[in-house]
Amino acid sequence: MNYLVRNMRNGTPSILGDFDRYFARLFDDTPSLGSRVPAVDVQELDDRYVLEADLPGMTQKEIDVKVEDNLLTISSEKKAETEQKPEGYIVRERRASSFRRSFVLPKDVDHDKIEAHFRNGILRLELHKSPEAKPRAIEVKAE
Repeated sequence: MNYLVRNMRNGTPSILGDFDRYFARLFDDTPSLGSRVPAVDVQELDDRYVLEADLPGMTQKEIDVKVEDNLLTISSEKKAETEQKPEGYIVRERRASSFRRSFVLPKDVDHDKIEAHFRNGILRLELHKSPEAKPRAIEVKAE
């Protein structure tokens, strides 16, 4: 991934800081152009990564999380209401929305132990590390 990232709002280039570059290598973030993408925070703990995405106004049923090969994808498609009530509206912007955001997972993530929780407009994914990837002490024996 280039260390140059385009600002999705106005297309201007911006340089990532060292901290952002570290996570850009771990989680190759490729938002879809032309859609609103949620802001995310990624934290590394000893036994897992925690990814939190802001999804205000959404419900649990509108969120789709999938892992295929080594790619984690968060997406949503909010359909427009089918009931027609055009009278009385001056502006009607809340019809339908969708997004898709994908992340390349680090090699140490155990795909079978990914957990997703949704509360108060925040999606929280816990990406547990596989036991083989955790650091372990090796006993040094005297001869």
